[in-house]
Amino acid sequence: MCLSATLRRWFRLVPVVALLGLAGCDMLEFSPSDHRVPEEFTRLTEKNLAKLQARPLAAGDTLRFVFTGDSQKFYDEAEELVKSVNQQPGISFLFVAGDVSDFGLARELRWVDEKLRRLKVPYLTVVGNHDLVGNGREAYQHVYGPLNYSFVYGDTKFVLIDTNSREYNFNHKVPDINWLQTQLATLDGARRQVVMAHVPPDDGDFDSTLEIPYAQALGTAPNVVLGLSGHNHSFRIGEYYDDGVTYINSDAFSEHSYVVVTMWGDRQFRIKRVRF
Repeated sequence: MCLSATLRRWFRLVPVVALLGLAGCDMLEFSPSDHRVPEEFTRLTEKNLAKLQARPLAAGDTLRFVFTGDSQKFYDEAEELVKSVNQQPGISFLFVAGDVSDFGLARELRWVDEKLRRLKVPYLTVVGNHDLVGNGREAYQHVYGPLNYSFVYGDTKFVLIDTNSREYNFNHKVPDINWLQTQLATLDGARRQVVMAHVPPDDGDFDSTLEIPYAQALGTAPNVVLGLSGHNHSFRIGEYYDDGVTYINSDAFSEHSYVVVTMWGDRQFRIKRVRF
């Protein structure tokens, strides 16, 4: 039994019917904002990156990955998405472009992970504005890890950055342009770069004073090919700043659609939308 003596004494005063279903301590929730979860649901970014690196691509190999966004409360759709992605050939991993949760609760992040860990490939996330609601920042960092991070896989360097400016009251510090520029300054042995964020730079929830510096950081860095985002729950693609960088916005899980990205060479890529 994991209940303290004080709680046991208190529960003697409560009708037995009120205790039905409380057979395990994992079911007791003292606060909806409590970000504690079992250890297996922590440091998921680190763990999934380790799984990815255990499945290396040889230099020059074609890269294929799935890009989608905004899982939020769409748990049935998550199950359908997993079944569809598992049928895609040659996929290395899946990206979720933020808003993993709806209310920034650790239990929501855990529920989504329970669906996505059924994928045959690892998955990675970037933080969304819904993930920062309430105690969401602490929950996201506890369950997944850093809000800004980068890694190299095969011939591609990926840079993932928090662009949820509104959640910081447009303090002109988010996104962190200095961090972004530092990350993009070198390819770290890769031949191309991809930037992943939640809020696209031309959106009203992105700090307007940082839109052009953000676009310039991507447009002037060595071989940035794609800027990927979510947030709007709808697909969009275009080269919006006339600098050679293609921006793609993903559908949400609710739209029963995701994108398969195939990359090869220095800047070659192909986009395929898949309905599920």
